Amino acid sequence: MIHFLNLRKLNQPFEVAFQKKMKQFLDGGWYILGNEVKQFETDFASYCGTKHCIGVGNGLDALVLILKAYIHLGKLENGDEVIVPANTYIASILAILQADLVPVLVEPRLETYNINPDEIEAKITSKTKAILPVHLYGQLCEMKAINEIAQRHNLLVIEDAAQAHGARLSVQCTVDSVQSNTDCHAELVSASQYPIPNTQHPTAYSFYPGKNLGALGDGGAITTNDDELAETLFSMRNYGSKVKYENEIIGVNSRLDELQAAFLNIKLKQLDSENEFRRSMAKRYLSEIKNDKIIMPSWDLSQNHVFHLFVIRTSNRLALQNFLKENGIETMIHYPIPPHKQKALSNWNNLSFPITEKIHDEVLSIPLNSGLKASEIQHIISTLNNY
Repeated sequence: MIHFLNLRKLNQPFEVAFQKKMKQFLDGGWYILGNEVKQFETDFASYCGTKHCIGVGNGLDALVLILKAYIHLGKLENGDEVIVPANTYIASILAILQADLVPVLVEPRLETYNINPDEIEAKITSKTKAILPVHLYGQLCEMKAINEIAQRHNLLVIEDAAQAHGARLSVQCTVDSVQSNTDCHAELVSASQYPIPNTQHPTAYSFYPGKNLGALGDGGAITTNDDELAETLFSMRNYGSKVKYENEIIGVNSRLDELQAAFLNIKLKQLDSENEFRRSMAKRYLSEIKNDKIIMPSWDLSQNHVFHLFVIRTSNRLALQNFLKENGIETMIHYPIPPHKQKALSNWNNLSFPITEKIHDEVLSIPLNSGLKASEIQHIISTLNNY
């Protein structure tokens, strides 16, 4: 059986380094918010081209804390509306609800699965205060258009990059423009590449084990160039405290684990090569899978899509999934039920989002990661062509 994802195999190349780091961790005797977290925050901020990285407990907490920090700073207030894609993992929406804000769902483009900027302005009201684009499956949203809408309506933008570690646009930027919060997404050229986030915006990351940069447990982070926001977040993640036993604001306990930070920093050095392997596999799939029953994903060539997931579509998903299983290929569905049809959000169950519903009825994720052997990749391609 070709497994969809074999985490043991993916982490095997790092085992010696993990064991060495584990001994250092045990010998050091410092388990919470120590040097390992500080080092990872420094290195991940540098990797992302931002001034600050705040390590937190998970990706959901990263989103919730950004929203709550903006409420604390007076830039949002309870009941404000936040525009979010209807086609997303439910965590993006749960974060808005947990911050006592109101999610406003917007349809995606069928081709990219990401929020459709053309649909955003129709949903803006006097209560709309922010847009939360989600870079789904590793492909960046159309940030130039989203930024322009946000600027016209004076809206905050908060990016959910839980699936897009290391995704880049080819942009014309200088170090000065990165440090001064200039919009580096404004002009797409091939001169240089900078990773997301757009340095204007706070961005939330998840380090769930299956991510391109995955921990050996839960973990998350926020990147930002905003000094005031960063200071608030550093305090808020740790009970609202800067100095032990002195609590200045209402905070939570959501701290990136010291050991997970150490493991993440080991893996961070290989993130670009992992992403490049995924892109090379995706190129093979896109060029070699030829079957008119299967709709392949769209790839905007102005960005180096990191293919956290390779998601195809078909009108009879169950038949294709069973065929692949019979041929020894494990698949997954990301995601079978759209958020507005979930029991937890029952007050939305009568809403209609036809494009979102079509996507959730048809998508199927096939294996794509650096743990796959060349023969397994070829078998996946041949089997899909034979369907």
